[in-house]
Parts: sequence; structure tokens; C-alpha cells
Amino acid sequence: MKKLSKGVEKRMYYDGHVHTPFCPHGSKDTLEMYIERAISLGIKGITFTEHAPLPKTFTDPAPTKDSAMLYDQLGSYFEQIKELKKFYEKEIEIYTGLEVDFIDGYEEETGQLLKEVWAELDDAILSVHFLQIQENYYCMDYDEKVFKEMINKTGTLSSLYSLYFETVKKSIVHSFGKFQPKRIGHITLAKKFQTLFPAEFSIEKEINDVLTAVSERSLSLDYNGAGAVKPYCLEPYPSNWIVKEAQKRKIPLVYGSDAHSAKGLGQGFHQLVPSAALTSPLLLNRAE
Repeated sequence: MKKLSKGVEKRMYYDGHVHTPFCPHGSKDTLEMYIERAISLGIKGITFTEHAPLPKTFTDPAPTKDSAMLYDQLGSYFEQIKELKKFYEKEIEIYTGLEVDFIDGYEEETGQLLKEVWAELDDAILSVHFLQIQENYYCMDYDEKVFKEMINKTGTLSSLYSLYFETVKKSIVHSFGKFQPKRIGHITLAKKFQTLFPAEFSIEKEINDVLTAVSERSLSLDYNGAGAVKPYCLEPYPSNWIVKEAQKRKIPLVYGSDAHSAKGLGQGFHQLVPSAALTSPLLLNRAE
């Protein structure tokens, strides 16, 4: 990745969405490699947000069965981050987080997981990756072949988008009580393959409904740079017009690279809305 300009380095105080070697579909880069890379970029704080274990009764629909870390890895994950917080405390703020999947129909198990891990968390993101179509679940961002199959199963691209945004809205309005993640992940993930499957319809109503729900629940948005480097997306999640709508509603934005390797830190940052007011994830998501 090209070195970020001084202006970008100055603005990028936090990276609030970072994966780790605990991710089975990511790199084997160590936690220390991520931290050292963040320090070299001038980042003042990062949140490690590994994919939380999926519900025990849920079968990972990804063809490679590698969507999330395993339950028996949680203890090691938390302990390693805890040690590194102390080691690097004078150089960078490190937050312990998880990216938790909202899976329609598995809310009870997800709530139980959040309850179990809540004391360990500084931060959490609630994301939609899996959609139920008829009797089956699909990992919608796995690859373009799976995405095409999902279009075929729903009938049209428009129907698939509607199902995605409907599920995102469910994730927002569902209450996990005092174990509620305060940030909603990459709300336009359905656009990951948009150059292959261009949408010839408006999503303005769906987006406005999602933003209204986020605002009413006093949640924040993951301003995710990963989409900008995906070859069939080429824009952040969410896109700039949506960010401007979020700003009108005073919805907080937290930049996240969604890095799955150390070199991915800071990715897509240069494509964000220059005037976007980004905030620290800790200020929004500290576990109570």
C-alpha cells in the first residue's frame, strides 16, 4: 500500500475495524504486525474486531466454512490483546472488540454470546453477512458466484438488495438489551459486486429507512474502507451520498479499514468524504 499523505495521517486517528490472525479467511500476520503498522501510519488507536464465533446451531454457509473464529479461541484472543494493550500503552490505544454477525432467526444465541463476552469488550460491531433465502442461508459477500446464485434464488437483483436492507434494518431495531453493539457494520455490503451486477434501481428509500433506524437507536456507522479496494465495488461502505445523509442526521461515523492483513490498515481512507467527522470507537461503544 502506498504511504498515506501527511494530511491523511493527521486525520486518521483511529482504525475501528481490524481483523487478526484468529480470522480463518484472513492472513497469518501477527497482532504485533498490525500494531506496528498502525504506529508507523500515525494511527493513535485501533480496535481489533475479529469475527465472533457463529451460533453453535448455525452451519456456516460459506463454501470454505471459514467465516469466523471458533469458540475455543476466544480466551486466547482476549488474553493476547490484553497483554499487548499493556506492552504498547505508551504508543497506541488498543481496544478489544468483536464483529458480531446478526443472523435472522439466531438472535437468542447471538444475545447469549454477547452476554458471555461483554465484560471483555471495549467495542463491538454488528454486521450482516448471511441472508436466508427460502430454506437456506448464504454468505452474501463470499464471491461473485455465490452472489449470482443468490440473485437467481430471490428472482432479481432488486429483490436481493431489498432482502439485505430488510435484514440490516432488523439488526438495528433488534434489542440485545445492555449487551447491544453500538455500531452497525458496512451497511452497503450488498454493493460489493456492483460493477458485475449494476443496480438499475434506486435504494434511496431503503437507505433512508436504515439511517432513520440507526438515528432513532442512537447507534453509529462503520465507515468501511474495504469496499474501495474490492475490484468489483470500488467505493467505501457506505458510499459518499449515504455518508452525507448520515451526517444530516448527526449519525457518528467510525472509520474502519476492515483489514485482514497488516498492510490493509488505512485502506480506502483516501476515498472517504473529506469533510466527514470521524470519531473514536471507544467513545461510542465502551461496554457498560
